[in-house]
Amino acid sequence: MANFTYKSYAWNIGTTSFRMADFHRKNEEQLILLHKFWKLPENAGLSWKSSPETQAKYYKFLLENGFVSGNIMQDKDKQAKTARQKTSGLTEIGLIDENRRITPAGKKLLQAALSQDFSADNGFLLPKDSFIYFRQLLKMDCRTKDWTARPYLITGMAIKKCGGFLTEDEFAYLLPLCVSKEISEEIISKIRQGRGGIICADEIISSAVLSRYSYPAALDYFLKSNASDEDILLIGMNRDGIRHDSCYPPLYRALRKTFLQKNKNSVGELYQAAKNVKNAPGALWRKLLFKKSNKNISYEDLTENDFSGVQSEEDFRRVFFKYLHLHKIKATLGDYKDLNRRYLKATDTIVFEDGKVSFAPIFRSYFNTKAGDIFKDSFIPYSGDIAKDSSLEEINKCLNFDIDSVIMQFNKENGTEAKTAKDLQGIIDFKRHEKFRIIADSRFPDETLLKILGSFETRAEDSWIISLAGGEADVPTVFEYIIGIIWYRLSGYKGKILDYMNLSLDAELMPRTHAGGGEADIIYKYGKTSSYPAHSLLIECTLMEGTTQRHGEMEPVSRHLANYMIDSGDMQSYSAFISNNLHPSVISDFRMRRNNPFYRNKTEFVDSMKIMPISTEDLKNIIKISWNIKTFIRFLTRHLKTIR
Repeated sequence: MANFTYKSYAWNIGTTSFRMADFHRKNEEQLILLHKFWKLPENAGLSWKSSPETQAKYYKFLLENGFVSGNIMQDKDKQAKTARQKTSGLTEIGLIDENRRITPAGKKLLQAALSQDFSADNGFLLPKDSFIYFRQLLKMDCRTKDWTARPYLITGMAIKKCGGFLTEDEFAYLLPLCVSKEISEEIISKIRQGRGGIICADEIISSAVLSRYSYPAALDYFLKSNASDEDILLIGMNRDGIRHDSCYPPLYRALRKTFLQKNKNSVGELYQAAKNVKNAPGALWRKLLFKKSNKNISYEDLTENDFSGVQSEEDFRRVFFKYLHLHKIKATLGDYKDLNRRYLKATDTIVFEDGKVSFAPIFRSYFNTKAGDIFKDSFIPYSGDIAKDSSLEEINKCLNFDIDSVIMQFNKENGTEAKTAKDLQGIIDFKRHEKFRIIADSRFPDETLLKILGSFETRAEDSWIISLAGGEADVPTVFEYIIGIIWYRLSGYKGKILDYMNLSLDAELMPRTHAGGGEADIIYKYGKTSSYPAHSLLIECTLMEGTTQRHGEMEPVSRHLANYMIDSGDMQSYSAFISNNLHPSVISDFRMRRNNPFYRNKTEFVDSMKIMPISTEDLKNIIKISWNIKTFIRFLTRHLKTIR
């Protein structure tokens, strides 16, 4: 009996068994937890590799610390497997080693997480964590017996060779197939043709995969076989075992009756057989075969597809073989898409927006200098130590950040006239603020803001709120982000809002959450006008409610404002405390701060503070009547003067 071994045809980063939302926060939390786990005296001498006991113990540690949930406490094998899955992605990118000990590169990220310092410390102005991910992914490679591929380099190479961008479908279904120079050249050539409408993605996948690996031999066997159930299971090459392909023999028979034998009465049988194919492959089969999804399927509901014109047994088997594997391949690549996207996005060097994948502007310029030579190594194993906290030059000498070359290239590509690094920084900062205003207006118009504020009040649509803000931030962080947008609009789009918001934003200017959070302040700075003096507004946001709000916010908000007034010397500063549900005691306390001094210590104090409690309902009213900041400040001033 023939045996056709499944061979890997695509690279991916991470594991599909562990799909992480809040990518940055989860990675940071895991590093912190691993750090604590190995510091426990009873764990110090334990080994991870080939030790399900240690792995299960780590799972229990994760459970105790709220990182995982579920009820698998009676199954040590599942505990060990879950522990491996939760940590495998960090191993792949060199932040921990195979024994799950934190590497020098991982310690760099751990330090940032523990200190909550993600400020830029590099010429690209990338946050610390993003710069670490960038360097790690430059080094990372995927290896099988047949090929070596470096995902970041392949992505960069493809973006450069395909006109500066990939479509999201090209990124999902074609890019991971680039596992060798020969295949990548073929795919990139066909991507260009495909954009001219000459060739489709399915044809590219078929050409790149089904003509290689074990597929030609399996097809040849299938054409000569009796097409028994066992033959169909055999040529399915399911990597999890042939029993997972038991749905395909009935589908084969129903397809044969319907299209080769032209039996119009077999359409119901075909629909049921296609329905029995689960998950993404099943959806692809039904989309291929039927115009609608309905129990009352008739012969007229069949689509015109590749099966429609088959005239011979051989033609029919070829078409069946093609779609049997094409749908499996596309389902697998669809699983990889989100993982690959999360890891590449983590670098903040590659942008996913408007249906395209491209370099962030400064990196487009950077890789159009000598640094672009790194892409020649796309299929060469990294020769250094991925665990090391390497500089760009240590990874490859061509990656040296030559600011003059980058400025020259940036000016050429953007029609700018930057002469110094400061000029370049100013231009990029200006473009980021322009982009943020476009995002604010297009993605968060007033009607959307009103709906979001209502959702913060009910907390019934948290998943929608998170997805609307990019999916990498928790709800409290999104709340701060939305309040920042509202205040930016309220202020007539004046001021450097991206500097004022104390939030971590990705390259697409969407919020992300880090482990441990950080200060919740937005410090909005206003220059002097005829209506008001120069001052700062500290905006504190919380979704805490009831007694928790009273205990968690009353003293810190007052302290933050007092410290800011003392340290800055700006006695005109005031604060807005914004919540979805204001506690009466908090309202009373903040209003009375105007009449009471606040002491930082025995000698430093402020005579009074202006703290305005504002509910999300108040904000909705402000949006509805289109107030501007001048009107609002006049109202606020009058309101505070009435407080005794």
